[in-house]
Amino acid sequence: MTDPIEPIHVTTPNGKAVIAGECCAAFNALRDAFVENFAQRGEIGSAVAVYRRGVKAVDLWGGWLDAERRQPWQSDTLCSVYSISKCLCALSVHILIERGMIELDAPVSTYWPQFAQAGKDKITVRQVLSHDCGVIFNDRAKPGDIYNWEAMVSAIAAQEPAWAAGTKGAYNSVNFGYINGELVRRVDGRMIDAFIAEEVCDPLGVDFHFGVRPLDRGRVADMIDNPANQQYRNAAAGETNLSRAWNAMPMPRNAGMVNAGHRQHLYPSGGGFTTASSIARLYAMLAHDGELDGVRILSPASVDRLQVQQWDEDADGMMNMHIRMALGFMKNSPPAISMGPGLETFGHYGSNGALAFADRKRGIAFGTTTNFLTAGPGVGDRTAALVAAVYDTE
Repeated sequence: MTDPIEPIHVTTPNGKAVIAGECCAAFNALRDAFVENFAQRGEIGSAVAVYRRGVKAVDLWGGWLDAERRQPWQSDTLCSVYSISKCLCALSVHILIERGMIELDAPVSTYWPQFAQAGKDKITVRQVLSHDCGVIFNDRAKPGDIYNWEAMVSAIAAQEPAWAAGTKGAYNSVNFGYINGELVRRVDGRMIDAFIAEEVCDPLGVDFHFGVRPLDRGRVADMIDNPANQQYRNAAAGETNLSRAWNAMPMPRNAGMVNAGHRQHLYPSGGGFTTASSIARLYAMLAHDGELDGVRILSPASVDRLQVQQWDEDADGMMNMHIRMALGFMKNSPPAISMGPGLETFGHYGSNGALAFADRKRGIAFGTTTNFLTAGPGVGDRTAALVAAVYDTE
């Protein structure tokens, strides 16, 4: 059992944000860091949650969900978590691997024959999960195709690899969710969003959505641009690997796209909306050997397998960042993607500063969401402060 969890309701020292929720005394440093993010680091709207040994220990939220700062962030506010979405796609493939429906080292074309085009016939499921398949660009897609499943999988099937699979790790910004999603569809018959809902989120009680139902759109946080953020500007520049990968994205390529198409359509690589409490709960299942509150999603052996490091690049081939990659999940990759002190910690970040991870050694699962884009690469200073505070209390 965790320490008693106490209700919190405070106003930040600058009087600009109200913080609410619950926090057990062992994580008071995290509570203080959360308040400081609003008072000192420019946070607008955010939430953070922690599970310890399978029990919720922290669930805090505060600030504003809208750009006009009129609507307070609530316990059930849904926020875009960008690429954290990818880990649910990877988790789906791991479920099918455990069931014997997909083989980790089989060619993708075994299940999706059209994928064999353009020299991709030997690319394996492992290489796709590991972000070292080389199929990172979208040269054959046009702006807006990101919301058209058939157009995307056709473009990816025809795409030439940027380099030979297995020779370079490169974060697969856009194509990852579609390749894994099409594997699920070919093997199981369900679209990836339906599979995730029925096999993972509904059984666990996780509030996660690809595309938001009309009745839920009033609780979705606006995504607010940060003038210091260069990622979207690089993607719009037409001169970077990221811009080539984002060719299927609608124009303009900025934070505003989250407020339109992402809310309405299936975009498996970055279109997920959830709460900090829910994404922490998902990772609590992984930190707890694949089971939580009597619901088993994966066997301990499958969780062991998915966290095994596949590569470590000081400057990966897409983001030019230090990334340590497992099978669909990032390993702790300091300094930009810090998940605490343990290098065996694994999870995923979102380019807005969202982060979720599982620390099996310490029994910790963490999730945070924010509607104000980070200023630089990785999780940014606000999320880094929260992570550091988790371990200040441990």
